[in-house]
Amino acid sequence: MLDLDLLHSFVSVVDAGGFTRAGERVHRSQSTVSQQIRKLEEALECALFIRDGRQVQLTEDGERLLGYARRMLALSTEVREAVSGRQRVDVVRLGIPDDFAPEALTAILAAYARERPALRLSVRCDLSAGLTRSLERGDLDVALLKREPGAGLGAGAALAAWPEHLHWIAADAWPLPDVEPVPLVAFPQGCIYRNRAIHALEAAGRRWRIAYESPNLLGLQAALAGGLGVALLERRCLATGLRIVDGHLPGAPPTELAVRLGAAAREPARQVALTVQAFCAETWRQPSPWTVEGQREFKESGGSARVDKPQEEKTGADRKNAGTGAAGAPKKQKPRSTTVAM
Repeated sequence: MLDLDLLHSFVSVVDAGGFTRAGERVHRSQSTVSQQIRKLEEALECALFIRDGRQVQLTEDGERLLGYARRMLALSTEVREAVSGRQRVDVVRLGIPDDFAPEALTAILAAYARERPALRLSVRCDLSAGLTRSLERGDLDVALLKREPGAGLGAGAALAAWPEHLHWIAADAWPLPDVEPVPLVAFPQGCIYRNRAIHALEAAGRRWRIAYESPNLLGLQAALAGGLGVALLERRCLATGLRIVDGHLPGAPPTELAVRLGAAAREPARQVALTVQAFCAETWRQPSPWTVEGQREFKESGGSARVDKPQEEKTGADRKNAGTGAAGAPKKQKPRSTTVAM
């Protein structure tokens, strides 16, 4: 009979994508996990993994074993619960971007978990690049991600997706047209907003530099309010003392917000994903502050952020290698202002 402990380590290596991460999951050292895999391979008289440095890949025998191992472990858990009479606890690991309505979404998730005592929700905030890697490694069951549009819906893609229109945001007193190179306030490398900003500036022949970098939204908002630079963000990232300055810098194409399920996610994770999906759908139905209807509703709410009057952009030709993938600068518009509820 196969040792269930060995099977647990085997599944952990597959889901974690390596022996070191698997050890962290099962609270054992990397060497102990490696020894357990060797014991399992000896018991089955076959190799289960192709080892290539730190990367591991299942052999054909390993792929055949994986389905059986998962079913055996699930059946073992079911037997223990049935005999002991204890209620099963479902753990759902959710990843959300740091800058996406954390208070509102967290409140909804907390209420959802309180109504389901058998659910243990574990939430992690990170950049979308990190969340994507974690989801694909099996470290997350559900993730809300910022991504390039057009990746599609369905198995392996996303349950739902919504466009995100990006805006240049700066402090009220930031000196707009004459700043060169453009001082960028941005998330770390790998962030889609950062990439959009750089590509847009380079396509317009504008020089740029990273003036402030932070992995969290509060850090970026503080840097913007202090006048350290300008950032390309989604409009819901506005805060008191900040304004939209789209008319002074080149436009950028929209990104996309998507809800994704992990490959091994079970029904409890799917239900959490549907809750997140419903929240996003409701949020995206709210009027944008850049529409007439949105201006009226946000003005009544008493917010304080405003939209700056667009002006002609000054361009420079001192950036030789322009990037690609950014839209041109927006046309001049009539002056307008609005208030934004945060």
